[in-house]
Amino acid sequence: MKHFFLFVAFLLLATSCQFFETEKVSSEEIYNQEIKTIDWKDVDRYPSFSNCDSILEKPEQKDCFINTISSQLYKSINHEGMVATREVYDTVKVNFEVSSKGELAILEIKMDTALQQEFPNLETWLLQSIDSLKPVAPAYKRGIPVKTQFTLPVIIKTN
Repeated sequence: MKHFFLFVAFLLLATSCQFFETEKVSSEEIYNQEIKTIDWKDVDRYPSFSNCDSILEKPEQKDCFINTISSQLYKSINHEGMVATREVYDTVKVNFEVSSKGELAILEIKMDTALQQEFPNLETWLLQSIDSLKPVAPAYKRGIPVKTQFTLPVIIKTN
C-alpha cells in the first residue's frame, strides 16, 4: 500500500509540471498585437505653435492650432485688399500637412473656378500666408513626431 501511495505521488509530481509551464510568445507576435491596438487616425499631441504650447487638452490643442492658421490666412487675405466685381460667398478648402519635423506645406487648394477667376492671385496669397508662419512643433504619437494632414475651410465673403 505504501508503494501505491508513492507511485501516485510520483505520478502527480511528474504530470503536474505541465501545469506550471509558461507559453513562450515571440517578440514579433507581441509587436503585431500591439500594432493592431493603435489608433492610427489619432495623435497623442497635435502640432502646435508657440502660443499653443501651454495647452494640455487635445481638443483645445487642435483648436488653437487651427485658429492660429485661420487667423493668419484671413489676415493675409484682408491685407491684400481684395476687390470683387460681384458679390462672392464661397469656400476654399486648403489641404495642408505638418511634417514630422514641424514644416508646414500646402498639398492642395480647392476652389471654384468662378472664385479663381474673380481672385486670380488668391492661391498665391494663401501659399505666401502659410509660408510666413513660424515653424511649428509636430504632432506626436507615442512620443514619436509624426506627419499630420488637415483640411481647412476658408470662407471668402464680399460685401
